[in-house]
Amino acid sequence: MSQPVRQVLLALSAVWLASTQALAGEVQVAVASNFSAPLQAIARDFEADTGHKLLASFGATGQFYAQIKHGAPFEVFLAADASTPATLEREGEGVAGSRFTYAIGTLALWSAKDAYFDDQGEVLRRGQFQHLAIANPKTAPYGLAATQVLAGMGLSQALEAKLVEGQNVAQTLQFVASGNAELGFVALAQVYKDGRITHGSAWIVPAALHEPIRQDALLLRKGQGNPAAEALLSYLKGPKAAAVIKSYGYQL
Repeated sequence: MSQPVRQVLLALSAVWLASTQALAGEVQVAVASNFSAPLQAIARDFEADTGHKLLASFGATGQFYAQIKHGAPFEVFLAADASTPATLEREGEGVAGSRFTYAIGTLALWSAKDAYFDDQGEVLRRGQFQHLAIANPKTAPYGLAATQVLAGMGLSQALEAKLVEGQNVAQTLQFVASGNAELGFVALAQVYKDGRITHGSAWIVPAALHEPIRQDALLLRKGQGNPAAEALLSYLKGPKAAAVIKSYGYQL
């Protein structure tokens, strides 16, 4: 290759790189804590494929609702339920028509101990433990689902004194991992990858024991017109993101 041709190609590459960087943007995302591991994996692919930067904050869905209502700068909301994004859309905080279900969650009863469970959750009926961790059912949909399971099994009153409550499922998992609770209701995605429980043991709670945990995404008003925000929502509907979501035990 001649020197002039090489110089032209280098110049064109520089122009392309500069234009790509100029078009790249960033998006601030509020993410339900149960979805932290999948989102971090998706973010790596999203940033590599689009050039956009994803800035994520993880927490409880109910707490994010309050923060968004008070002007937090989030542009996309990945909630742990369907009702909170629907409320925000109805109240004008979300872009009408942008809401969709990105995952259906699975509840798991988890212990850091190996072989702690049978396949029926009988450990709950035996009650031979000091503490059972759940997420706050008022702000965390997985916590609400946990209370529905206990109620359906007729154990709400029997186990009430043993409950320890986390702000979200991330804190609930920490309670169990640290030994402050022998077992706890968490999102399966927190302890599962590629078809197996990654550590400890778990009872995967049958979906019939609680209301479906449908997790919806919403383009927030502050993200309207931001190409990075719109690109992320599109990316979540694509095959790469779907493969990651499934690998963590979610349904689509």
